[in-house]
Amino acid sequence: MKLSGKVAAITGAARGIGKACAQRFLDDGVKVVISDVDADGLAKTAAELGRPDALRTIVANVAKRADVDRLVATAVKEFGRLDIMVNNAGVARNQDILEISEQDFDDVLAINLKGAFFGVQAAAKQMIAQGGDGVIINMSSVNALLAIPTLATYAISKGGMKQLTSVAAVALAPHNIRVVAVGPGTILTDMVASAIYTSEDARKNVLSRTPIGRGGEPSEVASVVAFLASDDASYITGQTIYPDGGRLILNYTVPVKEK
Repeated sequence: MKLSGKVAAITGAARGIGKACAQRFLDDGVKVVISDVDADGLAKTAAELGRPDALRTIVANVAKRADVDRLVATAVKEFGRLDIMVNNAGVARNQDILEISEQDFDDVLAINLKGAFFGVQAAAKQMIAQGGDGVIINMSSVNALLAIPTLATYAISKGGMKQLTSVAAVALAPHNIRVVAVGPGTILTDMVASAIYTSEDARKNVLSRTPIGRGGEPSEVASVVAFLASDDASYITGQTIYPDGGRLILNYTVPVKEK
């Protein structure tokens, strides 16, 4: 349990990848504060995870700096410090690029990119106040590099997150704070079901571009997050690791094999 005794904060943790990260950290002996804008979902997840000795929740909207600051403050109040910050909260909207309104653009960028920026700032300030050291993990996507026009705002936000990770890693290196990102491929979450697997043809289209031939599980992303948070990744900063089933290396489609 290489992370035992650490304290982590995770945004967007009522379900999906955030919830899986919370479960993995708890299994690894980490004390965890999870946040989400969905109060009911957050309470349900907390009940399912159990561990009242090591888990706290806070309802927060990452698009608001004060909410992100409260998340970090809660970790410090409840567990004394913050060692790991996972900026996971994100939304995706499947839209024709010509139909995206100003409000649509602002909504997605506020959560996916501005929220992550607030998370980097708040976590880094606390880690520096503690004397340095710590890991900040941003949840990116293969869409930071791939151009899928119906996911324009999502892709734009994740492209920005790639650069946020890079510049923050350089800025915070003197404090021994590592900043890294995880860029999943198609992971079987509610967001994928609503924005990507919108039809059977859409599902097959995604799988035709995934050499492993299946969607990923949230726990598989959480395993990468746990590695990056540990000292096993002590010489990795400014990088994005892509658990994508081979998506980014593929430059042609493959036949879909139904199981």
